[in-house]
Amino acid sequence: MSEASFQQPDRRRPEPLWYQVEEAIRAIVKSGEWATGDQIPAEDKLCALFGVSRITLRHALRNLEEGGLLRREHGRGTFVRSTTLVAGTRELTSFTQEMGNMGVVAGSRLLDCSLTTANASAAGALEIEEGDPVVRIRRLRLGNNEPIGIQTAQLAAARVPGFLDAGLLQGSLYEALERHYGIVPVAARENYRVGAVGAADAELLDLPAGSPAFVVERITTDERGPFEFTVSIMRGDRYEIRSTLRAGRVPSTPRS
Repeated sequence: MSEASFQQPDRRRPEPLWYQVEEAIRAIVKSGEWATGDQIPAEDKLCALFGVSRITLRHALRNLEEGGLLRREHGRGTFVRSTTLVAGTRELTSFTQEMGNMGVVAGSRLLDCSLTTANASAAGALEIEEGDPVVRIRRLRLGNNEPIGIQTAQLAAARVPGFLDAGLLQGSLYEALERHYGIVPVAARENYRVGAVGAADAELLDLPAGSPAFVVERITTDERGPFEFTVSIMRGDRYEIRSTLRAGRVPSTPRS
């Protein structure tokens, strides 16, 4: 790629240099100039192209690695990561936003959108009565046109009147809910377990039946309470969970 593709940080801007470098690298990946699997230039080359110190560059690269956009291989270098959704400590965002933060183009294929009734699990999650109407939205989730998971969301129908007739699934569901119903997510609780992909889902995910997957249950709430209950089947080879562990006891300062 040409050196003109590298946007050097502007030291007059209030954002830290490492942040500007991080955003510049995201833009390069998002543009497709660095494709999945490509090895990025060595640190000394990047430092020269961006006009920053090695410390600044490493700060940016570390953030991109932790965010799942890059992967570092000892003795080989740093590469653009394959489409992998990394779950860990993060903000409450939609799938579209989360993938965008990783420099990955999010996509969806609508499998089903219908009115049904809440079973015991959905009723308990949404704090409604079993048998109450819910809007069921089932989508195949894509990243850079590759299947990542299948998400089945259920919304309490009383919170989203007219949803099925409004054509609201062209983009982010959360954006549509805020725009049309004033529903703004404020918190979510997720439970993870490992499961096997069934035959029907395996075909959609381009996997052999029985392949390992993460099963993720998510209850999302706004100021009025829970409005969404989602069950996701995420490919085990394209979905990671990362967490930072901290010591429960702070070591005492050694005496001199």
